Amino acid sequence: MSGLDSLSHFNVLGEAHMVDVGGKTVTNRVALAAGEIVMAVATLECIESGRMGKGDVLGVARIAAIQATKKTWELIPLAHSLPLTGVEVELTPAYDPARIVCRTEVRCVGQTGVEMEALTAVSVG
Repeated sequence: MSGLDSLSHFNVLGEAHMVDVGGKTVTNRVALAAGEIVMAVATLECIESGRMGKGDVLGVARIAAIQATKKTWELIPLAHSLPLTGVEVELTPAYDPARIVCRTEVRCVGQTGVEMEALTAVSVG
C-alpha cells in the first residue's frame, strides 16, 4: 500500500475528499482529550475565588467547549456532522505551574469517531 492509499481523506489522485462512512457499522464511539492553559498564579487565584471581572470564567469556558463540540463539522474540513449523545467537560485548577486543565469526553452512536470533537472542545474551552 502506497502512502496515499493509506490516507483515507485523499483519493487515488491525491485530492482531499470526505470519507464515505455509510458502509461502516454503527457503534458506540467515545473519545477523550485533555489540554491545559498555563497562567500567572494571581490570575488562577482570581479565577478560583470568583474575582474575575468577566464573571464565571470556568462556566463560560465549559459552555464554549460544549458548543464547539457541536460545531466541529463546521470548523474542521472534511469532518462529518455527528449525532452526539454526550459531552463532558472538566476544568480543574492546578498549581506548579499555575494552570487550568481541561479534560473532555465526547460520545455518539454512529459510523465514525468523535476524536476531532473532543480535541475541538479542549481547544476552544
